[in-house]
Amino acid sequence: MKEGQPRAIHLKDYEVPAYLVDETELHVEIDEEVTVVTTILKVRRNPDGDVSVPDLVLDGGRDLETRHISIDGRELLSNEFGVDDERLTINGVPESFTLKTVVEIKPQNNTALEGLYRSGDMFCTQCEAEGFRNITWYPDRPDVMSKFRTTVVADQDRYPVLLSNGNDVDRGQSDGRHWVTWEDPFMKPAYLFALVAGDLQHIEDSFTTMSGRKVKLQIFTEAHNIDKLDHAMTSLKHSMAWDERTYGREYDLDIFMIVAVESFNMGAMENKGLNIFNTSCVLARPDTTTDAGYQRVEGVVAHEYFHNWSGNRVTCRDWFQLSLKEGFTVLRDQQFSADMGSAAVYRVNDVAVLRNSQFPEDAGPMAHPIRPDSYIEINNFYTATVYEKGAEVVRMIQTLLGRERFRKGTDLYFDRHDGQAVTTEDFLKAMEDASAADLTQFRNWYRQSGTPVLDVSGQYDATSQVFTLTVEQSCPPTPGQPDKAAYHMPLAMGLLDESGADIRFATDGLDVASTHEVDGFTAVLNVRSPKEVFRFEGIASAPVPSLLRGFSAPVKLGYDYTRDELTFLMSHDSDGFARWEAGQRLAVEVITEVVQQIRQGSAISIDERLIKAFDNNLQQAIEGDRDPALDKEMIAQMLLLPTETYLAELAEVVDVEAIHQAREAVRGAIAKALGGSLLAVYKLNQSTQTYTPTAAEIAQRALKNVALGYLMQPDDTEMVPLCVDQFKTADNMTDTSAALRALVNSDADAARGPAEQALTEFCNRWVDESLVIDMWFSIQAGSQRPDTLECVKGLLEHKAFNLKNPNRVRSVVSAFAQNTAAFHRADGAGYVFLADRVIELNGINPLMAARILGPLTRWAKYDADRQALMKAQLTRVLETENLSRDVYEIVSKSL
Repeated sequence: MKEGQPRAIHLKDYEVPAYLVDETELHVEIDEEVTVVTTILKVRRNPDGDVSVPDLVLDGGRDLETRHISIDGRELLSNEFGVDDERLTINGVPESFTLKTVVEIKPQNNTALEGLYRSGDMFCTQCEAEGFRNITWYPDRPDVMSKFRTTVVADQDRYPVLLSNGNDVDRGQSDGRHWVTWEDPFMKPAYLFALVAGDLQHIEDSFTTMSGRKVKLQIFTEAHNIDKLDHAMTSLKHSMAWDERTYGREYDLDIFMIVAVESFNMGAMENKGLNIFNTSCVLARPDTTTDAGYQRVEGVVAHEYFHNWSGNRVTCRDWFQLSLKEGFTVLRDQQFSADMGSAAVYRVNDVAVLRNSQFPEDAGPMAHPIRPDSYIEINNFYTATVYEKGAEVVRMIQTLLGRERFRKGTDLYFDRHDGQAVTTEDFLKAMEDASAADLTQFRNWYRQSGTPVLDVSGQYDATSQVFTLTVEQSCPPTPGQPDKAAYHMPLAMGLLDESGADIRFATDGLDVASTHEVDGFTAVLNVRSPKEVFRFEGIASAPVPSLLRGFSAPVKLGYDYTRDELTFLMSHDSDGFARWEAGQRLAVEVITEVVQQIRQGSAISIDERLIKAFDNNLQQAIEGDRDPALDKEMIAQMLLLPTETYLAELAEVVDVEAIHQAREAVRGAIAKALGGSLLAVYKLNQSTQTYTPTAAEIAQRALKNVALGYLMQPDDTEMVPLCVDQFKTADNMTDTSAALRALVNSDADAARGPAEQALTEFCNRWVDESLVIDMWFSIQAGSQRPDTLECVKGLLEHKAFNLKNPNRVRSVVSAFAQNTAAFHRADGAGYVFLADRVIELNGINPLMAARILGPLTRWAKYDADRQALMKAQLTRVLETENLSRDVYEIVSKSL
């Protein structure tokens, strides 16, 4: 390692804090030029810490201008402390004392958006993971928990609303300025601190908890967005009621507040009592928000509210334990969403996110366990692995224990560790103690990275009427982990007879975690060894196995299904996920076959069984009662082909052009063969009702717009007028944006003019709606047209684009980098474009610079020419002067 390069922090080096902070009092004097932060800390030596440590070391940012330091009322001399860019060290402190510091900061210059910063006309904070140190000197680590009392002072006219954590206990005004004091009675780490000052409006409601307490609910935003908050409020109340019913968790303060912020690095933040949200996760109105947007608001509001217990009341000891709060809370929000809508569809969506985001991460240079062993910059580990895979790991615990024992485990976990900063081991121990289960081997999921592979084979003996299932598990090498121990995982499965009915088989002699009958009979097998053999006796005829029902483990499954078996499962499997998965497998096989045809230069031939399977789904949509288990939203999901991202992940070496051409060829063949049925489905699902985001209406729109996408696929489509009509007459953003996307992505000559006109009309109409313009940007950045990169470069010059706004960066730069065919142009121009943006952002917002870098790190999956081009851009980024720790870690590990 070169001198001056950032050094890694290791889990094995964890030490408890030498000093604890019992009380934190903040006085934040906000002004336009300089904000003054006065901090008073009640500090004492940690009895469990290293008693030989005489000095107090506090974290801080290089932009803190220190004006005063005193202990117990005595101002310190310059030789009694030392200050550098990241630390304040006070020499020889007493066993317990009161520390006072005064610093000046300039939040208006904070473009990294970590700590206190300005977003538009308001001041707000983002302190997770290590942003609080940019506000004041503090032991900024999650295992230092304190009670906070915060007074915010600002100009009364410019900032009439002053918010912080806890309950409003005092307020006053003088000489055009006013102040509000907030007191949080619960111990919390500094990363959960929040502050907002602005000219805001709010809506208000209340919720009565299960113990009869009335909680005030407020959601704040700028005046022009006040009519977009009702859905978030409804979602919040649903979340509070659901958490009481499902986990027995009651809210604990007198008030719960949410603030919508336009410039925000994250989706939202669970600060105690004062959640701060990206506007994209809280604002919703039918004409500006899609169905997916409504569902996102509902899910994110729930996620952040659920953190009140799984993250706030019980928090993580150190940042290596991040999945303790995030994985568990993602599972909770997934369960909530499933209860609010179609459980099977939500499960499919969960798995699609995992496969498209987390599986590539697990196979790349940044692969890490859900509990990492080391990091250089913790912001780089807010990943799909920690969140989504972390949720799957906790879901597996629930599957293995069963819902009742899992609930006993969570109750014990919350009761045992309330008010503490703990570890994943504490969570697992609570599960074991409450259930008498042994999760020793299961802990490998927390220690090992990579996506396990299950290779499964089946054999039927008609004479003995025994079906034998052989399961072999493996996990590929990942950085720093060449060899993997066997996992303990649940394999949920069923057996179907020739009629498609579930077979109820005996489980005697099988290592079974549980069995259950919902629509059909399912057994959960314990898979523990590298090779397992399960014998099912009394099976009258050769069955078709339904494997990994409900996606019971985050693995890649190999089973040598015939295509006829896959179409059979698509039509008959009682498990919604397994049914969808059979369709995905069939589509992957067909598309992969076409990829080979393209490579060989042979004529393209598409297996009619896939088209017939799609036709069966369309006929179900038309007739409606052929299969009650298949609702419209599930049909819409089953009509979607695997993404190019997922197809690339399955390939050993990605053939960008062939995968794109093959997938488009299959889409085109489906559109051509089933045009009549697609048009019938489109017409049957027109709504004459006023827009509502109910499950039934969302399903209807989803199915209609999937059909529209296919109808617009052929080069000679005659459906352009129909698409234009939907764009012009739709009363909701779901239909409007679907029509716009279909026009922009169409290769038909007849669509070119209407697409350009629609883009212009859309922009002109919604120019004052930031989130809608984000959508306008992303539709163009995700376009399948060959000139997409040139279009995207033009978007950077658009007056609405601002590189300092994370939502804008995501809508243009990230959307383009996730556009497989356009980003991976053979000339490497897409790679140069992304590297240029990373270098620009490195000095503005290092967190965002690192987050958009991901697609370049996957260079090893591509052909030799692309590898060289991608590595050249990574090297260029690495050689950037003053490279941030965020970007350095990802680039250096990638190379």
